[in-house]
Amino acid sequence: MKIIKLVLKNTLRHKLRSLLTAIGIAVAIFAFALLRTVIDAYFVGVEASSDTRLVTQNAVSLTFSLPLSYKEKIAKIPGVENICSGFWFGGTYIDQKNFFARFAIDPEPFLELYPEYVLPESERESFIKERNSCIVGRKLANKYGWEVGDTFRLIGDIFPGDWDFVVRGIYDGAIRAADETQMFFHWKYIDERLNQTSPGRSGQAGWYYIGISSPELAGEISEAIDSMFDNSVAETKTETEKQFQLSFVSMVSTIITAIRVISVVVIAIILLVLANTMAMTARERISEYAVLKTLGFRPKHLVGLIFGESSLIAIFGGILGILITLWMVPAFYGVLKQFNMEGFFPVFEISKTTFVFCAIAALAVGIIAALFPTLKAVQMKISDGLRQIG
Repeated sequence: MKIIKLVLKNTLRHKLRSLLTAIGIAVAIFAFALLRTVIDAYFVGVEASSDTRLVTQNAVSLTFSLPLSYKEKIAKIPGVENICSGFWFGGTYIDQKNFFARFAIDPEPFLELYPEYVLPESERESFIKERNSCIVGRKLANKYGWEVGDTFRLIGDIFPGDWDFVVRGIYDGAIRAADETQMFFHWKYIDERLNQTSPGRSGQAGWYYIGISSPELAGEISEAIDSMFDNSVAETKTETEKQFQLSFVSMVSTIITAIRVISVVVIAIILLVLANTMAMTARERISEYAVLKTLGFRPKHLVGLIFGESSLIAIFGGILGILITLWMVPAFYGVLKQFNMEGFFPVFEISKTTFVFCAIAALAVGIIAALFPTLKAVQMKISDGLRQIG
Protein backbone atom coordinates (compact mmCIF):
# COMPACT_ATOMS: atom_id res chain seq x y z
CA MET A 1 0.00 0.00 0.00
CA LYS A 2 2.87 2.38 0.84
CA ILE A 3 4.46 1.68 -2.52
CA ILE A 4 1.19 2.53 -4.29
CA LYS A 5 0.98 5.85 -2.44
CA LEU A 6 4.58 6.62 -3.36
CA VAL A 7 3.86 5.75 -7.01
CA LEU A 8 0.91 8.17 -7.05
CA LYS A 9 2.89 10.94 -5.35
CA ASN A 10 5.86 10.47 -7.69
CA THR A 11 3.57 10.54 -10.74
CA LEU A 12 1.97 13.79 -9.58
CA ARG A 13 5.22 15.40 -8.47
CA HIS A 14 5.69 16.99 -11.90
CA LYS A 15 2.08 17.26 -12.97
CA LEU A 16 2.71 19.18 -16.17
CA ARG A 17 5.44 16.81 -17.35
CA SER A 18 3.35 13.74 -16.57
CA LEU A 19 0.32 15.27 -18.27
CA LEU A 20 2.23 16.24 -21.41
CA THR A 21 3.77 12.77 -21.58
CA ALA A 22 0.35 11.16 -21.25
CA ILE A 23 -1.06 13.44 -23.96
CA GLY A 24 1.83 12.48 -26.23
CA ILE A 25 1.04 8.82 -25.67
CA ALA A 26 -2.67 9.49 -26.25
CA VAL A 27 -2.05 11.19 -29.60
CA ALA A 28 0.22 8.35 -30.69
CA ILE A 29 -2.34 5.73 -29.61
CA PHE A 30 -5.02 7.57 -31.57
CA ALA A 31 -2.81 7.69 -34.67
CA PHE A 32 -2.05 3.98 -34.29
CA ALA A 33 -5.76 3.11 -33.92
CA LEU A 34 -6.76 5.25 -36.90
CA LEU A 35 -4.13 3.67 -39.14
CA ARG A 36 -5.21 0.18 -38.10
CA THR A 37 -8.84 1.09 -38.76
CA VAL A 38 -7.92 2.23 -42.28
CA ILE A 39 -6.15 -1.10 -42.88
CA ASP A 40 -9.15 -3.00 -41.51
CA ALA A 41 -11.41 -1.06 -43.89
CA TYR A 42 -9.31 -2.23 -46.84
CA PHE A 43 -9.75 -5.85 -45.75
CA VAL A 44 -13.45 -5.68 -44.92
CA GLY A 45 -14.38 -7.39 -48.21
CA VAL A 46 -12.03 -10.24 -47.37
CA GLU A 47 -13.55 -10.52 -43.90
CA ALA A 48 -17.03 -10.85 -45.40
CA SER A 49 -15.97 -13.61 -47.79
CA SER A 50 -17.50 -17.06 -47.48
CA ASP A 51 -15.55 -20.32 -47.74
CA THR A 52 -18.40 -21.83 -49.75
CA ARG A 53 -18.37 -19.24 -52.51
CA LEU A 54 -16.16 -19.21 -55.59
CA VAL A 55 -15.77 -16.60 -58.30
CA THR A 56 -15.08 -17.48 -61.92
CA GLN A 57 -13.79 -14.73 -64.19
CA ASN A 58 -12.09 -14.45 -67.55
CA ALA A 59 -8.50 -15.70 -67.26
CA VAL A 60 -7.22 -12.62 -69.10
CA SER A 61 -8.80 -9.96 -66.93
CA LEU A 62 -11.94 -9.06 -65.09
CA THR A 63 -12.67 -6.53 -67.81
CA PHE A 64 -13.23 -9.36 -70.31
CA SER A 65 -16.60 -11.11 -70.18
CA LEU A 66 -17.61 -14.78 -70.20
CA PRO A 67 -20.23 -16.45 -72.42
CA LEU A 68 -23.58 -17.07 -70.76
CA SER A 69 -23.41 -20.65 -72.00
CA TYR A 70 -20.77 -21.36 -69.34
CA LYS A 71 -23.38 -20.99 -66.64
CA GLU A 72 -25.25 -24.22 -67.33
CA LYS A 73 -22.03 -26.18 -67.78
CA ILE A 74 -20.62 -25.00 -64.46
CA ALA A 75 -23.89 -25.72 -62.69
CA LYS A 76 -23.59 -29.42 -63.65
CA ILE A 77 -20.22 -29.90 -61.94
CA PRO A 78 -20.59 -32.07 -58.81
CA GLY A 79 -20.47 -29.95 -55.67
CA VAL A 80 -21.83 -26.80 -57.32
CA GLU A 81 -25.09 -25.87 -55.60
CA ASN A 82 -25.82 -22.43 -56.94
CA ILE A 83 -24.54 -20.08 -59.63
CA CYS A 84 -25.23 -16.45 -60.39
CA SER A 85 -23.91 -14.15 -63.10
CA GLY A 86 -22.54 -10.74 -62.21
CA PHE A 87 -21.55 -7.62 -64.09
CA TRP A 88 -20.05 -4.29 -63.07
CA PHE A 89 -22.40 -1.65 -64.47
CA GLY A 90 -20.54 1.61 -63.89
CA GLY A 91 -22.63 4.58 -65.01
CA THR A 92 -23.21 7.95 -63.42
CA TYR A 93 -25.79 9.05 -60.89
CA ILE A 94 -26.34 12.82 -61.31
CA ASP A 95 -22.60 13.46 -61.68
CA GLN A 96 -19.26 11.71 -61.28
CA LYS A 97 -19.01 12.66 -57.59
CA ASN A 98 -21.86 10.33 -56.67
CA PHE A 99 -19.92 7.12 -56.88
CA PHE A 100 -21.19 3.84 -55.47
CA ALA A 101 -20.91 0.19 -56.49
CA ARG A 102 -23.54 -0.95 -59.03
CA PHE A 103 -23.81 -4.60 -59.94
CA ALA A 104 -26.08 -6.45 -62.33
CA ILE A 105 -26.91 -9.89 -60.94
CA ASP A 106 -29.45 -12.72 -61.10
CA PRO A 107 -31.72 -11.72 -58.18
CA GLU A 108 -32.95 -15.04 -56.83
CA PRO A 109 -29.71 -17.07 -56.83
CA PHE A 110 -27.77 -14.02 -55.70
CA LEU A 111 -29.90 -13.50 -52.59
CA GLU A 112 -29.55 -17.21 -51.81
CA LEU A 113 -25.79 -16.97 -52.17
CA TYR A 114 -25.53 -13.88 -49.98
CA PRO A 115 -27.72 -14.39 -46.90
CA GLU A 116 -25.80 -11.59 -45.17
CA TYR A 117 -27.86 -9.11 -47.21
CA VAL A 118 -31.15 -9.08 -45.34
CA LEU A 119 -34.37 -7.47 -46.56
CA PRO A 120 -38.08 -8.06 -45.82
CA GLU A 121 -39.74 -10.91 -47.69
CA SER A 122 -42.19 -8.55 -49.44
CA GLU A 123 -39.33 -6.41 -50.75
CA ARG A 124 -37.44 -9.51 -51.79
CA GLU A 125 -40.39 -10.79 -53.85
CA SER A 126 -40.98 -7.39 -55.47
CA PHE A 127 -37.34 -7.16 -56.42
CA ILE A 128 -37.31 -10.60 -58.00
CA LYS A 129 -40.51 -9.94 -60.01
CA GLU A 130 -39.81 -6.50 -61.47
CA ARG A 131 -37.20 -6.38 -64.20
CA ASN A 132 -36.24 -2.70 -63.71
CA SER A 133 -36.14 -2.87 -59.92
CA CYS A 134 -33.11 -2.72 -57.66
CA ILE A 135 -32.12 -3.12 -54.05
CA VAL A 136 -29.75 -0.78 -52.25
CA GLY A 137 -27.88 -0.96 -48.97
CA ARG A 138 -29.11 0.91 -45.91
CA LYS A 139 -26.18 3.35 -45.86
CA LEU A 140 -26.62 4.13 -49.56
CA ALA A 141 -30.36 4.68 -49.13
CA ASN A 142 -29.76 6.99 -46.18
CA LYS A 143 -27.17 8.98 -48.09
CA TYR A 144 -29.51 9.77 -51.00
CA GLY A 145 -32.75 9.70 -49.04
CA TRP A 146 -34.13 6.80 -51.06
CA GLU A 147 -37.14 4.88 -49.87
CA VAL A 148 -38.88 1.83 -51.27
CA GLY A 149 -40.81 2.90 -54.37
CA ASP A 150 -38.49 5.78 -55.30
CA THR A 151 -37.09 5.96 -58.80
CA PHE A 152 -33.76 7.27 -60.07
CA ARG A 153 -31.74 7.26 -63.28
CA LEU A 154 -28.22 6.15 -64.09
CA ILE A 155 -26.48 7.40 -67.20
CA GLY A 156 -24.61 4.47 -68.66
CA ASP A 157 -21.01 4.54 -69.82
CA ILE A 158 -20.04 0.88 -70.24
CA PHE A 159 -23.66 0.29 -71.22
CA PRO A 160 -24.70 3.53 -73.00
CA GLY A 161 -28.12 5.06 -72.51
CA ASP A 162 -30.39 6.19 -69.72
CA TRP A 163 -31.29 3.47 -67.23
CA ASP A 164 -34.22 4.00 -64.89
CA PHE A 165 -34.55 1.98 -61.70
CA VAL A 166 -37.20 1.53 -59.03
CA VAL A 167 -36.01 0.91 -55.48
CA ARG A 168 -37.87 -2.22 -54.39
CA GLY A 169 -35.80 -3.11 -51.36
CA ILE A 170 -33.35 -1.72 -48.84
CA TYR A 171 -31.12 -4.37 -47.35
CA ASP A 172 -29.30 -4.44 -44.03
CA GLY A 173 -26.09 -6.26 -43.34
CA ALA A 174 -26.44 -9.34 -41.13
CA ILE A 175 -22.75 -9.15 -40.25
CA ARG A 176 -20.46 -6.24 -39.43
CA ALA A 177 -18.47 -6.59 -42.64
CA ALA A 178 -21.51 -6.61 -44.95
CA ASP A 179 -21.27 -3.71 -47.39
CA GLU A 180 -24.38 -1.50 -47.20
CA THR A 181 -23.22 0.96 -49.85
CA GLN A 182 -23.99 -1.13 -52.94
CA MET A 183 -26.78 -1.35 -55.50
CA PHE A 184 -27.90 -4.59 -57.14
CA PHE A 185 -30.31 -4.98 -60.05
CA HIS A 186 -31.41 -7.48 -62.70
CA TRP A 187 -28.75 -8.64 -65.11
CA LYS A 188 -31.52 -9.41 -67.61
CA TYR A 189 -32.54 -5.73 -67.57
CA ILE A 190 -29.22 -4.98 -69.27
CA ASP A 191 -29.08 -8.09 -71.42
CA GLU A 192 -32.51 -7.58 -72.95
CA ARG A 193 -31.73 -4.02 -74.01
CA LEU A 194 -28.33 -5.06 -75.36
CA ASN A 195 -30.05 -7.75 -77.37
CA GLN A 196 -32.01 -4.99 -79.11
CA THR A 197 -29.34 -2.29 -79.41
CA SER A 198 -26.03 -4.22 -79.47
CA PRO A 199 -26.75 -7.91 -80.08
CA GLY A 200 -23.04 -8.73 -80.13
CA ARG A 201 -22.70 -7.73 -76.47
CA SER A 202 -25.67 -9.69 -75.14
CA GLY A 203 -25.44 -13.16 -73.66
CA GLN A 204 -22.34 -12.30 -71.63
CA ALA A 205 -21.54 -12.22 -67.94
CA GLY A 206 -18.75 -10.34 -66.21
CA TRP A 207 -18.13 -13.21 -63.81
CA TYR A 208 -19.95 -15.98 -62.00
CA TYR A 209 -20.60 -16.31 -58.29
CA ILE A 210 -20.66 -20.01 -57.44
CA GLY A 211 -22.01 -21.62 -54.28
CA ILE A 212 -20.42 -24.96 -53.38
CA SER A 213 -21.52 -27.64 -50.96
CA SER A 214 -18.32 -27.75 -48.88
CA PRO A 215 -15.21 -25.57 -48.46
CA GLU A 216 -13.05 -28.69 -48.86
CA LEU A 217 -14.23 -28.98 -52.47
CA ALA A 218 -13.10 -25.46 -53.43
CA GLY A 219 -9.81 -26.55 -55.03
CA GLU A 220 -11.29 -29.52 -56.83
CA ILE A 221 -14.23 -27.58 -58.25
CA SER A 222 -12.04 -24.63 -59.27
CA GLU A 223 -9.77 -26.96 -61.18
CA ALA A 224 -12.73 -28.70 -62.80
CA ILE A 225 -14.20 -25.40 -64.01
CA ASP A 226 -10.95 -24.05 -65.41
CA SER A 227 -10.11 -27.38 -67.07
CA MET A 228 -13.52 -27.43 -68.72
CA PHE A 229 -12.79 -24.19 -70.57
CA ASP A 230 -9.13 -24.74 -71.39
CA ASN A 231 -8.30 -23.69 -74.97
CA SER A 232 -11.71 -22.10 -75.36
CA VAL A 233 -12.50 -18.62 -76.65
CA ALA A 234 -12.70 -17.38 -73.07
CA GLU A 235 -10.56 -19.35 -70.64
CA THR A 236 -11.51 -18.99 -67.00
CA LYS A 237 -9.83 -18.32 -63.70
CA THR A 238 -11.68 -19.67 -60.68
CA GLU A 239 -10.73 -18.86 -57.10
CA THR A 240 -12.33 -18.61 -53.71
CA GLU A 241 -14.19 -15.43 -52.91
CA LYS A 242 -11.50 -14.60 -50.37
CA GLN A 243 -8.75 -14.87 -52.99
CA PHE A 244 -10.88 -12.81 -55.36
CA GLN A 245 -11.20 -10.03 -52.77
CA LEU A 246 -7.51 -10.22 -51.90
CA SER A 247 -6.65 -9.63 -55.56
CA PHE A 248 -8.29 -6.19 -55.24
CA VAL A 249 -6.49 -5.48 -51.98
CA SER A 250 -3.18 -6.42 -53.59
CA MET A 251 -3.63 -3.50 -56.00
CA VAL A 252 -3.04 -1.15 -53.08
CA SER A 253 -0.60 -3.39 -51.22
CA THR A 254 2.11 -0.72 -51.33
CA ILE A 255 -0.17 1.76 -49.60
CA ILE A 256 -1.17 -0.81 -46.98
CA THR A 257 2.47 -1.71 -46.33
CA ALA A 258 3.30 1.98 -45.93
CA ILE A 259 0.46 2.43 -43.43
CA ARG A 260 1.63 -0.60 -41.45
CA VAL A 261 5.18 0.76 -41.31
CA ILE A 262 3.90 4.13 -40.12
CA SER A 263 1.83 2.48 -37.39
CA VAL A 264 4.97 0.72 -36.12
CA VAL A 265 6.86 4.01 -36.21
CA VAL A 266 4.10 5.57 -34.16
CA ILE A 267 4.58 2.94 -31.45
CA ALA A 268 8.33 3.58 -31.52
CA ILE A 269 7.65 7.29 -30.98
CA ILE A 270 5.52 6.49 -27.95
CA LEU A 271 8.36 4.42 -26.54
CA LEU A 272 10.88 7.20 -27.04
CA VAL A 273 8.64 9.81 -25.43
CA LEU A 274 7.95 7.76 -22.33
CA ALA A 275 11.49 6.36 -22.11
CA ASN A 276 12.84 9.89 -22.15
CA THR A 277 10.50 10.91 -19.35
CA MET A 278 11.40 7.93 -17.19
CA ALA A 279 15.11 8.44 -17.79
CA MET A 280 14.81 12.06 -16.65
CA THR A 281 12.82 10.97 -13.61
CA ALA A 282 15.31 8.30 -12.62
CA ARG A 283 18.25 10.65 -13.04
CA GLU A 284 16.61 13.27 -10.83
CA ARG A 285 15.83 10.75 -8.09
CA ILE A 286 19.10 8.85 -7.83
CA SER A 287 19.82 10.35 -4.43
CA GLU A 288 16.26 9.56 -3.29
CA TYR A 289 16.63 5.94 -4.29
CA ALA A 290 19.90 5.81 -2.35
CA VAL A 291 18.12 7.16 0.74
CA LEU A 292 15.35 4.62 0.31
CA LYS A 293 17.92 1.86 0.17
CA THR A 294 19.48 3.22 3.34
CA LEU A 295 16.08 3.10 5.04
CA GLY A 296 15.69 -0.56 4.16
CA PHE A 297 13.82 -0.45 0.88
CA ARG A 298 14.79 -3.48 -1.15
CA PRO A 299 15.36 -3.66 -4.94
CA LYS A 300 11.84 -5.03 -5.49
CA HIS A 301 10.44 -1.87 -3.91
CA LEU A 302 12.42 0.32 -6.31
CA VAL A 303 11.25 -1.86 -9.20
CA GLY A 304 7.65 -1.33 -8.06
CA LEU A 305 8.13 2.43 -7.79
CA ILE A 306 9.66 2.94 -11.23
CA PHE A 307 7.55 0.41 -13.10
CA GLY A 308 4.43 1.65 -11.32
CA GLU A 309 4.99 5.28 -12.29
CA SER A 310 5.85 4.41 -15.89
CA SER A 311 2.88 2.08 -16.25
CA LEU A 312 0.51 4.56 -14.63
CA ILE A 313 1.45 7.31 -17.10
CA ALA A 314 1.24 4.85 -20.02
CA ILE A 315 -2.15 3.50 -18.95
CA PHE A 316 -3.56 7.00 -18.47
CA GLY A 317 -2.23 8.01 -21.87
CA GLY A 318 -3.63 4.82 -23.41
CA ILE A 319 -7.10 5.38 -21.96
CA LEU A 320 -7.05 9.00 -23.10
CA GLY A 321 -5.93 7.88 -26.57
CA ILE A 322 -8.76 5.35 -26.83
CA LEU A 323 -11.30 8.00 -25.80
CA ILE A 324 -9.92 10.34 -28.46
CA THR A 325 -10.12 7.49 -30.97
CA LEU A 326 -13.78 6.81 -30.13
CA TRP A 327 -14.53 10.45 -30.83
CA MET A 328 -12.26 11.13 -33.79
CA VAL A 329 -12.69 8.00 -35.95
CA PRO A 330 -16.41 8.68 -36.65
CA ALA A 331 -15.49 12.32 -37.31
CA PHE A 332 -12.80 11.18 -39.76
CA TYR A 333 -15.33 8.96 -41.53
CA GLY A 334 -17.66 11.95 -41.71
CA VAL A 335 -14.96 13.82 -43.62
CA LEU A 336 -14.58 10.87 -46.01
CA LYS A 337 -18.33 11.00 -46.61
CA GLN A 338 -18.15 14.68 -47.47
CA PHE A 339 -15.69 13.76 -50.22
CA ASN A 340 -17.94 10.85 -51.33
CA MET A 341 -15.31 8.30 -50.37
CA GLU A 342 -17.47 6.02 -48.23
CA GLY A 343 -17.85 3.74 -51.27
CA PHE A 344 -14.16 2.89 -50.92
CA PHE A 345 -14.55 2.28 -47.17
CA PRO A 346 -18.07 0.83 -46.78
CA VAL A 347 -17.30 -0.31 -43.22
CA PHE A 348 -15.16 2.05 -41.18
CA GLU A 349 -15.35 0.97 -37.57
CA ILE A 350 -12.84 0.42 -34.82
CA SER A 351 -12.52 -3.30 -34.25
CA LYS A 352 -12.19 -4.96 -30.85
CA THR A 353 -8.79 -6.22 -31.97
CA THR A 354 -7.62 -2.63 -32.47
CA PHE A 355 -8.71 -1.72 -28.94
CA VAL A 356 -6.82 -4.72 -27.59
CA PHE A 357 -3.68 -3.78 -29.58
CA CYS A 358 -3.89 -0.20 -28.28
CA ALA A 359 -4.13 -1.39 -24.68
CA ILE A 360 -1.28 -3.87 -25.12
CA ALA A 361 0.87 -1.27 -26.88
CA ALA A 362 0.37 1.32 -24.13
CA LEU A 363 1.12 -1.17 -21.35
CA ALA A 364 4.11 -2.65 -23.16
CA VAL A 365 5.58 0.78 -23.76
CA GLY A 366 5.14 1.61 -20.07
CA ILE A 367 7.01 -1.53 -19.06
CA ILE A 368 9.80 -1.27 -21.64
CA ALA A 369 10.41 2.42 -20.89
CA ALA A 370 10.98 1.58 -17.20
CA LEU A 371 13.55 -1.16 -17.82
CA PHE A 372 16.71 0.94 -18.09
CA PRO A 373 15.92 3.36 -15.21
CA THR A 374 15.02 0.40 -13.01
CA LEU A 375 18.22 -1.44 -13.82
CA LYS A 376 20.25 1.66 -13.06
CA ALA A 377 18.50 2.28 -9.72
CA VAL A 378 18.80 -1.33 -8.56
CA GLN A 379 22.49 -1.67 -9.44
CA MET A 380 23.44 1.69 -7.97
CA LYS A 381 25.62 1.69 -4.85
CA ILE A 382 24.21 3.68 -1.93
CA SER A 383 27.40 5.73 -1.60
CA ASP A 384 27.31 6.65 -5.30
CA GLY A 385 23.68 7.61 -5.07
CA LEU A 386 24.18 9.85 -2.06
CA ARG A 387 26.97 11.71 -3.87
CA GLN A 388 24.72 12.28 -6.86
CA ILE A 389 23.54 15.83 -7.34
CA GLY A 390 20.18 15.80 -9.15
